[in-house]
Amino acid sequence: MMEYDPDIEITVLPEVYPPSEDSILLIESLDVEEGERILEIGPGSGVVSIHCAKNGCSVTAADVNPHAVECTILNSKRNDVDITVLHSDLYEKVDGIFDCIVFNLPYLPVDEEGELEKAWSGGSDGIGPLPGLLEGSDEHLDPNGRIVIVVSSLMDQDRLNGLISRYDVKVTGELPLFFEKLSVLELRKA
Repeated sequence: MMEYDPDIEITVLPEVYPPSEDSILLIESLDVEEGERILEIGPGSGVVSIHCAKNGCSVTAADVNPHAVECTILNSKRNDVDITVLHSDLYEKVDGIFDCIVFNLPYLPVDEEGELEKAWSGGSDGIGPLPGLLEGSDEHLDPNGRIVIVVSSLMDQDRLNGLISRYDVKVTGELPLFFEKLSVLELRKA
């Protein structure tokens, strides 16, 4: 598993989700190997992508928020790593096959419609863009690859379990918080 590096310098623009407990949990629950091709959907500040690049991975980051694209580019340069950064809604502008697709998806079950709220609002059931992420992964995930996501105990668990039922699921990290439990799930084709 990777270790969170507090020496990585991150600047966060006002319209971008800042690195938080879930970001650190994802980094510390993500097992990557040098040379792996990583696609991060929704990099926000770029902190997870930067950690992957510093661990020798070839990283592509795609975000629907243009401010997050700008922020990820800024932070990758600041930390002297090479990341391909795309302005893309999920896989819209993504080409290639990846060993790992990573997404710290918006998982809070609230309906809020602003640029910043999209970073954490997963709609009324907390599922957010997860269905689109899973559906589109077939075209971009190596047959032996994995999808790594952060989920919350506040999400609609029945819907979540239905969506991930076609995968072998491994919990690689958990973080109990005051009002919810966050989990990092690694999904592989069954």
